[in-house]
Amino acid sequence: MAKTDENKNYKVIAENRRARFDYAIEDDIECGIILEGSEVKSLRLGGANIAESYATVDEHELWLVNSYVAPYAQAKTFGHEEKRRRKLLVSKREMARLWNDTQRKGMTLVPLVLYFNHRGLAKLKIGIAKGKKNHDKRESEAKRDWGRQKQRLLKEHR
Repeated sequence: MAKTDENKNYKVIAENRRARFDYAIEDDIECGIILEGSEVKSLRLGGANIAESYATVDEHELWLVNSYVAPYAQAKTFGHEEKRRRKLLVSKREMARLWNDTQRKGMTLVPLVLYFNHRGLAKLKIGIAKGKKNHDKRESEAKRDWGRQKQRLLKEHR
């Protein structure tokens, strides 16, 4: 009973399902996101898209670029821009690691999931990734297809 009460606020808002296909994710980090009031209301209704967005490190700050948050109809005068840059919150140590990975190792910061955690706070999971080539994508697609086929064969055999 306590488990369901604990996670009643947890809700996935937007997921970048294509990220794992286009990138080889090596590590991921959970970070906070600074939002305006109308953005939070819109996210509660599920109006967001992070498919074309990315994260970048600019002057010791982490930013989410090109993410879409739908306009909130009831906030007429105090609305928000749909595709503005949003600041992400991480510790100094994580920031230094992210800068090192992107600048020196040539990695990319890809948003994976935007969600409300169990406390009701908006969080973004960012993957530290390397881009896949076309042959890598074909290989991962073949593995996925074989896994599905294997499951079907095992199900039929029982």
